[in-house]
Amino acid sequence: MTIESELEDAILTLARARGPDKSIDPSEPAKQVAAARGSDWHALMQPVRRAAVSLAKQGRLVILRKGKPVDPADFKGVYRLTVPRED
Repeated sequence: MTIESELEDAILTLARARGPDKSIDPSEPAKQVAAARGSDWHALMQPVRRAAVSLAKQGRLVILRKGKPVDPADFKGVYRLTVPRED
């Protein structure tokens, strides 16, 4: 399994467990995958961002900034991740 697919799985698993009314910090999947690989989670923050953008473009994830959904192709700064609402 590639690091990208591990990160995507971790992001979706954590976000789904939290539900559409809550969000996860991007460091959470980074820490989970790093712990499983025995590596430093800080090095995974950019790959987490790329995986989140990819999932958001597929409609499988929502990227939030200040609690509001953002364009996955154009956002800066601190962000959080959640699953889309099913309504």
